[in-house]
Amino acid sequence: MPRHWDHHYSDPASLDFTPTPLLVEVADMVPPGRALDIACGHGRNAVYLASLGWRVTAVDSSAVAIRLLRARSSGLGVDPRVADLEAGEFRIAPDSYDLICDFFYLQRDLFPQIREGVRAGGLFAGAIHLLDEASAAGRRNPAFQLKPGELRDEFAEWKILFYSEGLEPGRTRTAARIIARRA
Repeated sequence: MPRHWDHHYSDPASLDFTPTPLLVEVADMVPPGRALDIACGHGRNAVYLASLGWRVTAVDSSAVAIRLLRARSSGLGVDPRVADLEAGEFRIAPDSYDLICDFFYLQRDLFPQIREGVRAGGLFAGAIHLLDEASAAGRRNPAFQLKPGELRDEFAEWKILFYSEGLEPGRTRTAARIIARRA
């Protein structure tokens, strides 16, 4: 059964405002510029980047999540947008971002836009769930999980600065994690 994201973000107990550890590492690698946070949720990563001086476009389909982000990001360089990525309501403009991040959201047909959207020398950072036993048993939808090596293959033409697959720190599921620089 798919998760109802507006309901999820309406529950204060489900909100974590700590930025993703991989993003914290990435933010130390490059000076602030323009960033895109795909499927940003309530904006923990967008707010973190903006606090460091980044100008962040943050996109999510949940109006509740974006409302929370707007309240937390007032005065920061965040442009929160409600858009259904699967319906094509937001297009990633080519050569527009110094950093695009995608944490725990998989929409395979976005990868070409992501690759084109990062400026030369810019970075992509992501962590996306991998197929696991629960998927094989039919308890999770494999359409939203990567096969081993799939994320690395999507960025094979880029310089891979970091790649790993395994248990995600602080989580109970495995993920593929990547930091890649566009040539």
